[in-house]
This record gives sequence, structure tokens and C-alpha cells, in this order.
Amino acid sequence: MATAAQHRLTPASDTTPVIVRIPERELSGAHWVSRFPGSNSTTDLISPFREKADAFISALRAAGASVVMIATYRPKERAYLMHYSSAVARGTIKAVDVPEMEGVGIEWTHSTDEESKSAAKAMANGYQIVFPPALVSRHTARAAMDISLSWTSDLNIIDNSGDTVEIKVLPEII
Repeated sequence: MATAAQHRLTPASDTTPVIVRIPERELSGAHWVSRFPGSNSTTDLISPFREKADAFISALRAAGASVVMIATYRPKERAYLMHYSSAVARGTIKAVDVPEMEGVGIEWTHSTDEESKSAAKAMANGYQIVFPPALVSRHTARAAMDISLSWTSDLNIIDNSGDTVEIKVLPEII
């Protein structure tokens, strides 16, 4: 985590010195990926989306599909780190231009632009970013889920009206 520097300050009205700890910013890099963890559980979703997601997953599994939950809730700090690591890595924003976020003591600017971009790329790779992530999304609002689905034969899924929906196409491997 970030270290803190200590500074001695002497107020003008009361000349008794005090020591104040001022957090220092920590350089960007892959070590940030484990901070501000997200969730892959529907229990972290808001109602009524949570109940609908659970029903959808149950219907898929009952029809024989394999469902793997990848992501649900994403804290705003994680979204910030994902968004800007991807943007700096792709060169759509310079590290020096990334706005600060309260509570996230990251320093995006390294000694050179190349070092900044390399550290951002290591972060983006650590997050396994496929598509540039949004700063604010349904994930940060607890109303989204990313899932991986697979099945081996036709699926007959019972929808929320009790009707059967047949899927005859096998999933594509991405």
C-alpha cells in the first residue's frame, strides 16, 4: 500500500509544532489489480435485478447449460483503475492527464511516457480487459453481470411466463 511522509508544520497563530502524515501516491502497475476487488456473486446485485438474474441462471442450468459467473458488482475505485489503465495503455489519454480519484492514491505518471504506458498496460492485462471499460456502468450500480455460457445440445429454456424457448444453435467459442 501507499506509504506516508511526515512533515513538521508550525501554525502561525499557535507556534506549537505538529506532525502531519500526508499519504504519498504510489506508482501505477500490476500490483493495483488486487485492490478494490469486485464481485462475481449475484448476492452483491440490487433488487429486483438480483432475483431476475438468479431466475435466469436457474433456468439456464435447468435446461442443461453451464453457467460461470465472471463479474457482477464493481466498486467505483476499481472501475476508475480499469478505465484509466486501459485508456493510458491504448494511448487515448496521457498518464499526466488522468484525473485523481479520492481514496485512490495512485500515481499514473512514471519517469517517462513509455514507463507510464507500460505500467498501465500491465494493469489492463491484469484486469483481463477485452473492451475499454466504462467509468460508470451498470456494474458500478450493482445491476449487471458478465457470465460465460456453454452447452452441448439444443437448449429448452422455460421463460418467466412458463413458455419453453428452444435454442438450436450451439455457442461459439470466443
